[in-house]
Amino acid sequence: MAKIAFLECSKCGARLSADEPRTICPQEGGSLYVRYDLESLRGRFPREMLAGRVASMWRYAEVLPDAEPVSLGEGFTPMLRSRQYPNVLIKDEGLNPTGTFKARGLCAAVTMARAYGLKRLVIPSAGNAASALAAYAAAAGIAAHLFMPRDVPQANLVECRTYGAHVTLVDGLISDCARMVAERKQAEGWFDISSLKEPFRVEGKKTMGYEVAEQMGWKLPDAIVYPTGGGVGLIGMWKAFEEMETLGWIGEKWPRMVSVQSSGCAPIVKAWDEGRAASEPWTGAATLAAGLRVPKAYADYLILDILRKSRGTAIAVTDAEIMDALRAWATHEGIFAAPEGAAALAAYRRLLASGFFEPEQKVVLFNTGSGLKYIDVIAGYAGAIGKPQPQSRPIGGIIGPY
Repeated sequence: MAKIAFLECSKCGARLSADEPRTICPQEGGSLYVRYDLESLRGRFPREMLAGRVASMWRYAEVLPDAEPVSLGEGFTPMLRSRQYPNVLIKDEGLNPTGTFKARGLCAAVTMARAYGLKRLVIPSAGNAASALAAYAAAAGIAAHLFMPRDVPQANLVECRTYGAHVTLVDGLISDCARMVAERKQAEGWFDISSLKEPFRVEGKKTMGYEVAEQMGWKLPDAIVYPTGGGVGLIGMWKAFEEMETLGWIGEKWPRMVSVQSSGCAPIVKAWDEGRAASEPWTGAATLAAGLRVPKAYADYLILDILRKSRGTAIAVTDAEIMDALRAWATHEGIFAAPEGAAALAAYRRLLASGFFEPEQKVVLFNTGSGLKYIDVIAGYAGAIGKPQPQSRPIGGIIGPY
């Protein structure tokens, strides 16, 4: 595994030591990137060395932190060829531990928390990140303190309590959860591992980029369509492409990155359409896709920069389009997707019809989780067909330093 050279602020470029646990840059408040001495690895770590390795995200150990993994078998999820669209591939993250892509990031974060000797971790969550933290903290023997909206999906609540985590249900949004965490964490001795407020969740999520490259024979797709709430996965994959080019594993042609949000909460899309460098908080966030109910991502400036650099785009889809896509994946592909994942198919359909995509282009769609995590949401929506649509649960909030 790799020894960390330094941590780098994504805003000001300041370099910080990784010898102690850190959250964000103390000068500019920017999210921190983990940096390694990749030049020294070039030539000594050819991609051919991956053959026969463990089928988990830790097969890329040379570009992950030097710590004993707290692993539940996360990563190396299947890349499935679509039956409806011959040039579309579906990366099914619903087969990760705890049923979502959150397992990757929380695995890396908990691994490093144990390495640093941290004993109590805290997170505000709409549900899936809390479930992943609860599982990995249990495996590591670390206490997990979870703050979730009271109307969190039942699967997440049952999971978290079963794992033995300390659960606090909050009357409000994820932003209210985050404020409570900020007010109490110092006195309680909790270490906050909120999205992009510590550097290692990106390290776990970046392995999705390595897997896309390896599973496609080291020829990257023309585009990646990614459901975006906090955006850690999109940021992580872009970091992976940078690292792989430095290692000599891929060339200079990288995918166009497409950020998908719900029309009921689309701050990235609005900022993209207006040409802004950062988003404004979205008011009245409401969508069935709980993971997309994030009125302002903390590192929105990084997401928008990646979209520009990749010549990508941002697009919002409706709940009706999401649920129609969810049924299409189930009936045509045999994939029971989370609403957030189904949003990727809804976006692809729209972009194909508009001419942004050509049918012959290779496109990867990310299903970020299993529909089993949203069984109450999906069943409720199906039962309401032909009736007034139920009120969306207003889970959401600004992910930021409070």
